[in-house]
Amino acid sequence: MPFLKIVVVGGGAAGFFGAITAAETFPDAEITLLEKSKTVLSKVRISGGGRCNVTHSCFDNRLLVKNYPRGASFLRPLLKHFDAASTVRWFENRGVRLKTEADGRMFPVTDSSETIITCLLQEARRLNIDIKTSWGVKSLTQPDGRWQLESLSGEVHTADRVLLAVGGYPQAPSYGWIPGLAPSGSSQTVLVEPVPSLFTFNTPANPLLSLAGVSVPDALIRVVGSKQEQRGPVLITHWGFSGPAVLRLSAWAARELAEADYRHEIRINWLAALNENQIREQFQAFRQQHPKKQVVTQSLFGLPTRLWAALATEAGISPTERWAELPAKAQNRLINLLSNSTFAVSGKSTFKEEFVTCGGISTEAVHPETLESRSYPGLFFAGEVLDVDGITGGFNFQNAWTTGFIAGKNIGVSPQT
Repeated sequence: MPFLKIVVVGGGAAGFFGAITAAETFPDAEITLLEKSKTVLSKVRISGGGRCNVTHSCFDNRLLVKNYPRGASFLRPLLKHFDAASTVRWFENRGVRLKTEADGRMFPVTDSSETIITCLLQEARRLNIDIKTSWGVKSLTQPDGRWQLESLSGEVHTADRVLLAVGGYPQAPSYGWIPGLAPSGSSQTVLVEPVPSLFTFNTPANPLLSLAGVSVPDALIRVVGSKQEQRGPVLITHWGFSGPAVLRLSAWAARELAEADYRHEIRINWLAALNENQIREQFQAFRQQHPKKQVVTQSLFGLPTRLWAALATEAGISPTERWAELPAKAQNRLINLLSNSTFAVSGKSTFKEEFVTCGGISTEAVHPETLESRSYPGLFFAGEVLDVDGITGGFNFQNAWTTGFIAGKNIGVSPQT
């Protein structure tokens, strides 16, 4: 095949995987990877608290795609070529063993993201991939049939094929240099309006803020006026609420929460396995068995003692009040707070800098088998720049590995038209 110059824009997980796969598939190609910041793989470095949540231990692709609020149907056929099991094998074949934690997340056995970074950098060096940092793309054009990339400093690169793996941008104007983006509302639009995903809820008037650090392992949280709800661990923070259930809820409800300008109400059932009637029945049984015990100091249902005390106090129960003396009105208030606490949300916070963007290049704008642009032959997309995003747990990295692999496998083939 003819000599090819391939440029990969983006030094993250998808960019590296696309470049490495392209180099292995098309060994005669010259491959350059461009990264706008001073360091590559920065998101890999900070993910999972510095441990890198590589993928998720879910090897049934029908179940795996259920963890993607957007792009599930697009991603599922691609997983036939490179799925979570493929990811585990790929890294293990290069000396990186992964382990599975109780919640299904998979990390390197070293518990260090540097292990993953070192592996990817070694592979890139072995395959003679030229990595250039501090190289932000200002424009991408095709003046004479070949791609021309101009940097912010005026440097120019030419290429036969280009893979864009630039991650997600929080605002639409940041995508402006990518060819073919039509105005919002146009029938030609290939950019789905980007909004944040995976964020925590700010509740400044929350009476529980003093309990920052307290978590409940099984709570049910819902957005008032919406069908969106999630069950799982909820963490009380200095600014509001976080934890897996909150992050999942923010992902699934990303668009409607953006439309509400992140001002809405949430309701939390701190005892997800129980409803109001079941709580009431257990209250009655406890009153009969322990009438002289103080309500505030005797946490029920395995709730953290501090949370129980705070809810009991908010229900108007005094520290010395005993179960036998508890008025029905106070009991009803406590039951309501346990099963139906309501909080006003006013804003959001990024989750540990591991932000994810909902939106990006429409999956309809690319050939689904190759990830090549339908409008611009020779231009490919991979990773979060596409309108595909997952919840926490390694799913966004799996999207990066899968789409990077597919793009890399096809980038040296004659362009589709």
